[in-house]
Amino acid sequence: MAKAIMIQGTMSNVGKSFFTAGLCRVFRQDGFRVAPFKSQNMALNSYVTEDGCEMGRAQVMQAEAAGIEPDVCMNPVLLKPVTDAGSQVIVNGKPRGNMKAAAYFDYRKTLVPEIMEAYGKLDQAYDIIVIEGAGSPAELNLGRDDIVNMGMARLADAPVLLVGDIDRGGIFAQLLGTCALLEPEDKERIKGLVVNKFRGERALFSDGVRILEERSGLPVVGVMPYVSVDIDDEDSLSEKLCQSESSVIDIAVIKLRRISNFTDFDVFSRYEGVSVRYVSRKEQLGSPDFIILPGTKSTISDFIWLRESGLEAAIQKCVAEGTPLFGICGGYQMLGQKISDPNEVECGGEVTGMQMLPADTVFSGKKTRSRVSGTIGHVGGDFAALSGVSFTGYEIHMGVTKSEACSFSVLSNGVEDGAYRNNVYGSYVHGIFDERAVSETIVRALYEKKGLEYRTGAMEMQAYKELQYNRLADAVRENVSMEKIYGILGLDAGVYGCIK
Repeated sequence: MAKAIMIQGTMSNVGKSFFTAGLCRVFRQDGFRVAPFKSQNMALNSYVTEDGCEMGRAQVMQAEAAGIEPDVCMNPVLLKPVTDAGSQVIVNGKPRGNMKAAAYFDYRKTLVPEIMEAYGKLDQAYDIIVIEGAGSPAELNLGRDDIVNMGMARLADAPVLLVGDIDRGGIFAQLLGTCALLEPEDKERIKGLVVNKFRGERALFSDGVRILEERSGLPVVGVMPYVSVDIDDEDSLSEKLCQSESSVIDIAVIKLRRISNFTDFDVFSRYEGVSVRYVSRKEQLGSPDFIILPGTKSTISDFIWLRESGLEAAIQKCVAEGTPLFGICGGYQMLGQKISDPNEVECGGEVTGMQMLPADTVFSGKKTRSRVSGTIGHVGGDFAALSGVSFTGYEIHMGVTKSEACSFSVLSNGVEDGAYRNNVYGSYVHGIFDERAVSETIVRALYEKKGLEYRTGAMEMQAYKELQYNRLADAVRENVSMEKIYGILGLDAGVYGCIK
């Protein structure tokens, strides 16, 4: 059976996911078979496993850090918000339907057997399981039948590390307040505190460490600096979505209200002279070199917002002036002629699309979840050099799109998917830009269009990710007492050369 340790936070976006990934990489480096686990995740950034199951990207990223293939057992429950008060509920990688928050609140306790079955499979296969919580364990109105914070810690009988974000201020209130609000039996599970995202001189916080330890009665196992690593982030609060500065090559991604899989575009920022910024108002769009319309969990409602905000007209103006436009998944659907939802799979109704691609979309109750590969067919425009380029990726969507001639990509199963017309491109394939041949072809074309010489590429994706995970692990080893963490796990740190 595996040893378990749980990472909980004082609020969302304190760095739980990154810290969990860092521990996974450290444990892997020390020779352990380690796996991440999050019983319930709420995120619009998701991934399709080899066997066609959908899971949150945070656990995919953590699995990569652990050096293992992502498995839906690592994230048995995924909630994908459809409205402000409801989500699509995905259990063991397959949709169970849409639920309002109140209905799910009562339903979640029935998921415990399936959660524990998934956890049990990891328990049998690995030496250490690093469990991630969600939000805060001190949400007093949500404590009943909790399955993701202290409720999960009790189910797994796991010790807990509590992480606070000093960069957002109020670190003492965060950590001490959270501990004070917990029931005694749950507070007893907390075995250490972590101060995360620290900027400045570490020695100046020595009194802070002393105060936290004296008032909580718990050790501060680490003060993690604000680590600059480039790894996938699934949180809607991600700083990537706040980037606004442009570079030599300016790529503008439309920040839809329920944007999904925004990590699809991270690869472009790894090229020299290329910036990726997120635009939510027409005034921000300007005159970019390339516009991307991303995926969304609510295509029709987000498209209505796009139209009413004036961004649709601003995008069309840029395209008319020669700017290439690429739509992915929901963005591809928006570029077509018509989007219909007769069975109210999302919000119901029908809208006329942007009329930029020869494609019509009809939503159905069947969800496509598949890994795909293929070759891009003939395309023209600024990205004509993409013709014949191979790609891999995955599809996650509810709609069925039928397009006329000029199909964009041909999948390995022979199904045509996507469309091209003039300087507008669309595809359902998430991750298509991760293929260096695809992203570099696009960047090179954008450089050449501006009369600039393209000289350098990006590091191969897998090598780049390995470098980032190792940097994160180095930061953990330097700033966190692995001796204390191994002690919490009941393991001898000296055996692994981790005593600081």
